Amino acid sequence: MDLFNLDGKVAIVTGALGLIGKEHCRALHSFGAIVIVTDLDKEGVELFASELGEDAYGYQMDITNRESIQKVCDDVIARFGRIDVLVNNAAINDMVENPKSNLEESKFENYPLQTWEKSLKVNLTGTFLCCQVFGKKMAEQGNGSIINIASTYGIVAPNQDLYTDESGQQIFYKPPAYPVTKAGVIMLTKYLASYWGSKGVRVNCISPGGVENSQSEHFIKKYSERTPTKRMARKDDYKGALIYLASDASSYTNGANIVVDGGWTIW
Repeated sequence: MDLFNLDGKVAIVTGALGLIGKEHCRALHSFGAIVIVTDLDKEGVELFASELGEDAYGYQMDITNRESIQKVCDDVIARFGRIDVLVNNAAINDMVENPKSNLEESKFENYPLQTWEKSLKVNLTGTFLCCQVFGKKMAEQGNGSIINIASTYGIVAPNQDLYTDESGQQIFYKPPAYPVTKAGVIMLTKYLASYWGSKGVRVNCISPGGVENSQSEHFIKKYSERTPTKRMARKDDYKGALIYLASDASSYTNGANIVVDGGWTIW
């Protein structure tokens, strides 16, 4: 059990107020980590950190703004003297369950350049900047674990048949931005694993499958049928992989993409 012990380790989580971000924070905290809860909503991160309890701290941070990231980094170093774990979780994801999703706009031919560029800025550049700022400190101290959250859609293309209704009518197209940026996150992970490996910094990623979260019964059924385990993920299904990568249990794991998808990508 000592291999998974995170007592005293300082762990930063981006996008910490999201569905999975909160679960990442809860998992790290339950294994003893000092959790730095970061997101855009200042009141939100402070409230959630207080809900976690002792050794949890909320910081407002914009991952697309280097100065914002550096400010958090400097404060954490001043306060705790080190950074042990970085979980790059923040991302924009066009989802079928989003009531603002629009069939015509989601078509590749019509997909707005502004939306594409915003996704690139958040999902890829934001991860790059956080790795650059926090990873530099890890390299200087001679150890650390960076965990990038990728996606099965960074490995395989979206199956657009999923996004049809009971009559077979297309109701939404999974747009290109999310898969393309998540594929980039996987390669950034490999690049940094090679670049910082000799400095004691391990860089790995987790590729989660789809999480059940207010989608239609029809969508959940279709997704589950395409998964060997015959269900979508629960929001806490990723904590085992996260704790493994954050802890000394994965001391020889570097540059890996751990796929946690119920078998979705094997077919």
